[in-house]
Amino acid sequence: MNHSVEGTAMVNDNDLLWTPSAAFAEASNVTRLLDWLRTERGVDLADYPQLWQWSVDDIAAFWEALWDYFGFTSPTPYSAVLTNPVMPGAQWFVGAQINYAEQILRRARPGETAIHFRSEAAGAGSLTWDELGRQVRCVASWLRGAGVEPGDRVVSYLPNSPQAVVALLATAAVGAIWSSCSPDFGQHSVLDRFQQIGPKVLFAADGYRYGGRDFDRRVETAGIVDALPDLQWYVHVPYLDEASAPVATSAASVLWSELAPADVDRPDFSFTPTEFDHPLWIVYSSGTTGLPKPIVHGHGGITLEMSKLLHFHFDLRPGKSMFFFSTTGWVMWNIVVSSLLTGAAAVLYDGNPTHPDPDALWRMAAETGTTFFGTSPSYIGLMDKEGISPRNRYDLSKISGIMLGGSPASPEAMAWCYANIHDDIWLTSQSGGTDIASAFVGAAPTLPVHAGWIQCRTLGADVHAYSEDGRAMIGEVGELVVRQPMPSMPLYFWNDHDGARYRASYFDEFPGVWTHGDHLTINDLGECQIHGRSDSTLNRFGVRIGTAEVYRTVEALDEVDDSLVVCLNLPGGGFFMPLFVKPASGVDVDDALINTIAERLRAENSPRHVPDRVYRVDHIPYTLTGKKMEVPVRKLLLGVPVAKAANRDSMADPAALDFYVEFGSRHSDYELEKS
Repeated sequence: MNHSVEGTAMVNDNDLLWTPSAAFAEASNVTRLLDWLRTERGVDLADYPQLWQWSVDDIAAFWEALWDYFGFTSPTPYSAVLTNPVMPGAQWFVGAQINYAEQILRRARPGETAIHFRSEAAGAGSLTWDELGRQVRCVASWLRGAGVEPGDRVVSYLPNSPQAVVALLATAAVGAIWSSCSPDFGQHSVLDRFQQIGPKVLFAADGYRYGGRDFDRRVETAGIVDALPDLQWYVHVPYLDEASAPVATSAASVLWSELAPADVDRPDFSFTPTEFDHPLWIVYSSGTTGLPKPIVHGHGGITLEMSKLLHFHFDLRPGKSMFFFSTTGWVMWNIVVSSLLTGAAAVLYDGNPTHPDPDALWRMAAETGTTFFGTSPSYIGLMDKEGISPRNRYDLSKISGIMLGGSPASPEAMAWCYANIHDDIWLTSQSGGTDIASAFVGAAPTLPVHAGWIQCRTLGADVHAYSEDGRAMIGEVGELVVRQPMPSMPLYFWNDHDGARYRASYFDEFPGVWTHGDHLTINDLGECQIHGRSDSTLNRFGVRIGTAEVYRTVEALDEVDDSLVVCLNLPGGGFFMPLFVKPASGVDVDDALINTIAERLRAENSPRHVPDRVYRVDHIPYTLTGKKMEVPVRKLLLGVPVAKAANRDSMADPAALDFYVEFGSRHSDYELEKS
């Protein structure tokens, strides 16, 4: 089959790819909000750019308007929308009570589908709103009976399945705090996260299937349970084998089927009232040193921010459905679940996106009638290389929106979508972070789409590109900063009692201003381009990985003396993650060692931690203060001149950089991708 249609590769940056029809724009949630503000608030705004400007000029009025627009209510009134409007420290809707799970289930649409799911292991199916609510009430009632109280931690080692959604909502319903890792995480990676938060209950599957191969996780589950001294209950979810039983552990065990039997409901169930800033979940964003950061988000902030994001930047509403390829270990899974806040259906997929055929996701989209489809630019690149044009294989006419996320989307990837899906789609590229469980820059259905550009800054996000001296710039690359608080910013990091780790993560460079760690350009139309990370966090297939996780595993090998890893964003949405290894004396970096490194990283962390190539080096460059020079090495490999990439005067051994300078000069982006 031919590649994408002739001319797709000729697209240029900033070419106009799509303009919304009058009917599409008029039917959008953004237009509905503009009309509502005009009639209910007397705020007359002509278009999205004016709406965004108002949302950051008067953030308290904006967020209070959304509270009323979405019909949120509280049994206790709030005293103010925003108290102490600084970062960190802002307090939102003080006195209000709102429960995330209750807000989702109050939008239930009896008889309609809430969840579509596809799984290599479990096949195809769906869950109605009625059944979703019934299972949530049953599992939440069991949690209360098991002694789970508000503030207790409930964790998951489950694949992307309806059981995971039910467990999350049940946990939120009783005011407990949710946290999850996907089952492709190894035991060490899971414990690096869960040991920090001391959970009381663990939901765990017997395994998962990927690419046609079964991965039994019962041994890992036993090790996880026994290493969590506060764990009281282990809920066993048969996923690979319906007849599988819980493994023997130090905790009491129960089968999933005993929690939500088909013939039992809890019609008198009541949701636990939770304050606006009561913790909802803990997600993890890995830095470059130490353990992953456990980020705590609140019920109110997430409910309000997700409602804004999914209504106005994904344009979801009843009758629509959202898919994004993710695992339960990435915040995009939380966002997919939150699509239920709009009355839309969530579409779940568990397995290899290219199994048994490379176009498996497009087939799923056609079968489920998905209207908003999310994937990565690298997946689009794979389709192009395989010569797959989904429009020639499936009826994708119900798809009205496409989101390319996880890495910057190239003009070619964007043009491919119009040539190979259909030519009247709202193509979005959005960028945010686990840190806020949302997007800083994103899409608006009333704006045109230009190749290589993200349409806008999201509502209520006072985002700018800062120069090194803290000056907001237009048309130049700068640091992505946020100048005013957002409701979904972290409440705190778990166990960060004085807030020092939180402040150091976002506020050291520009005090009082959130610095996210991305390079950003904003043009005079308000469109945005993300140029990748400005720090050394790895971004692998859209999932952020801390370099410390790689080093911990690799450097535990007797054969390895030291190592350094970076990840490069390549043209076309690809990635290249090389690992540089300084072997122990007398050791050769041969195929056997490389295979050992890959197997250990996969087993102890995840497949995403495995490098694309391993290179032997004699020196690992360090600063005078003992920090590995990851950012300078990444810049050198991307072709940045050494004078701009690194300061040799700050190095412990200036000559240690020579290999990387020479390596970068020998490898163009294309050569790196193919090497």
